[in-house]
Amino acid sequence: VQLQASGGGEVQAGGSLRLSCTVSRRTFSSYGMGWFRRPPGKEREFVSGINWNGGDTEYSDSVKGRFTISRDNGKNTLYLQMSNLKPEDTALYYCAADKHGIKVPRREADFDYWGQGTQVTVSS
Repeated sequence: VQLQASGGGEVQAGGSLRLSCTVSRRTFSSYGMGWFRRPPGKEREFVSGINWNGGDTEYSDSVKGRFTISRDNGKNTLYLQMSNLKPEDTALYYCAADKHGIKVPRREADFDYWGQGTQVTVSS
């Protein structure tokens, strides 16, 4: 299974970006999905997760109210809409897939497949 993340870039504080993650398998529709990020010099951290049908989502406290996770199972694609971006959102963002998608995955150990990451840089 291959995950391809895209949509990263440089933006000023207060701006918006939308990340996408395309998954190579039709079984995407049964996967739980998530976004993680690794800020410069820090450990990778959970950002958001979504269950197989999009009916349940979770967010870290640092992004709640600013980021929205969604998915289009017809396009095998996961999204992360990021608004009101802050310099502390600067990180390498990863998408990940959990083969067992009933619940929202949020621990790294829950995920079976990982994408390569897309860089988001927010300037003040």
